[in-house]
Amino acid sequence: MTVTTPDFAHDVAAVREATERLLVSVGKLDDAAVGEPSLLPGWTRGHVLAHLARNADALTNLLTWARTDIRTPMYASPAARAADIERDADRPLAAHLEDLRESATRFDAAADTLPRARRAFEVEMRNGVVERADRLPLRRLAELELHHMDLGVGHTLDQLSPEFVDSELAFLATVKFAGSPELPALELRADDGRSWRTGRPGDGEVVVSGPARALVGWLTGRGDGAELDGHGAALPVVPPL
Repeated sequence: MTVTTPDFAHDVAAVREATERLLVSVGKLDDAAVGEPSLLPGWTRGHVLAHLARNADALTNLLTWARTDIRTPMYASPAARAADIERDADRPLAAHLEDLRESATRFDAAADTLPRARRAFEVEMRNGVVERADRLPLRRLAELELHHMDLGVGHTLDQLSPEFVDSELAFLATVKFAGSPELPALELRADDGRSWRTGRPGDGEVVVSGPARALVGWLTGRGDGAELDGHGAALPVVPPL
């Protein structure tokens, strides 16, 4: 099952805006703060920043594959991905900022040069996940927004735009967790009346309702679900993204 593909140019612009917000937040840190723990277990803020830069390059690789039809892996290997993050995590703030800007510029250029006729081309992400090229900006946007929160610098669920919340919730329900054996059958109900079914097909569906932002926070591990209602059942444990 797939979700409707939004406007590519609009999504690329949203990535630019989210990148600028991230850079403003990161620019307020100092070298000591970069080495402090993030909200992700085992990662400092430097690890999060290094991951964000390398993720931009990884998605640039996929956009290049879509444009040229020359297979370019997202990462050289899982080990190389982890090693690159570890290598870059302890850098000073200035180096992180430069890397974030330069990798964002490369992603932006790759998106701008992707021909319209190649936007439906399918590429392979990590772990064998297949994705359309025109959805890669949305993938990048999610990385930026969620990891911005992970930095613990005041960017919270409340700062997420309604548009991003809607897009991410639809993706999580209809793609990421659809048919997942790690979640029971779920019906997600947003306060505005919209609903999605996801998780493991079967009987005994658990209904979880509440604000769309809280649903996104719970499903991404960025919220405790306190605003959500399980309608008599405990909220299931959501597997990590």
